Amino acid sequence: MPVVGFLSSASSGTRAPYFAAFHQGLNEAGWVEGQNVAIEYRWAEGRYDRLPALAADLVRRKVDVIFCGNSNGIAAAKSATSTIPIVFFGGGDLVAAGLIDSLARPGGNLTGISIMGPELGPKRFDLLSEMVPQARVIGLLVNPNSAGAEIQIRDVQEVARAKGLQLQTLKAGTDGDLETAFASLVPLHVAGLAVGGDLFFDTRRKELVALAARYAVPTIYEWREFAELGGLVSYGASQVRLMRQAGAYVGRILKGDKPADLPVQQPTTFELIVNLKTANALGLTVPPSILARADEVLE
Repeated sequence: MPVVGFLSSASSGTRAPYFAAFHQGLNEAGWVEGQNVAIEYRWAEGRYDRLPALAADLVRRKVDVIFCGNSNGIAAAKSATSTIPIVFFGGGDLVAAGLIDSLARPGGNLTGISIMGPELGPKRFDLLSEMVPQARVIGLLVNPNSAGAEIQIRDVQEVARAKGLQLQTLKAGTDGDLETAFASLVPLHVAGLAVGGDLFFDTRRKELVALAARYAVPTIYEWREFAELGGLVSYGASQVRLMRQAGAYVGRILKGDKPADLPVQQPTTFELIVNLKTANALGLTVPPSILARADEVLE
């Protein structure tokens, strides 16, 4: 029975809907866990420094394919093996990082699904500046432990400079850092906050949304699940849809396809979700231009 190595930066209890989507993609490709494929799970529990050892463990286990998420997990898996096929689910410029040759023909042993999370950072900043047109200072929350943090800061800084706005970078890589970051918003005169794309933030949605409400700061997030929990606005692709595609890619490789020949897939649709109830609680009038573009308005 072939074995899939599942390398996750998160913990097993935080990603259930996405694991279900991954399994659905596998099933559609003809693979059912426990029947004709086994899955070895490795969880970093939010500690990115554990990923290299976990990836090496899967290589020693001689799994047939490794699935991994986020830029840190991708780098760890790629460093651990140049022969075992790797399917990733993450963002960042993998070509610039030297991990793949191109999106169309990745070459080597790595391919997967680009979520275009960090790449959409400038777009989210732009949307937020429309939501709070009076703002002169906007914050960007990043995880300093993420391999893509500096790129996110650089890209958003360019947009802020072009708009004549001041960008305040806030950093949080542990639970205690989140409270500290939000507490700094008032003395820094931050009038809006963009939460960077990172798994650490995604697994702490409730806390982030609650902090944004407590400090009454208009905040934009990467995934729709934040807006459904009470976040003001979100802009990004569908995690469920992309994880299903990732599972299907793993299934194709188990059937003999080579990662070098499978193009990196990118999302073609992005969802703009606006929570009108939260906007009202913040005393914020959502511009008609935003409402007209919204895929869904939550009331």
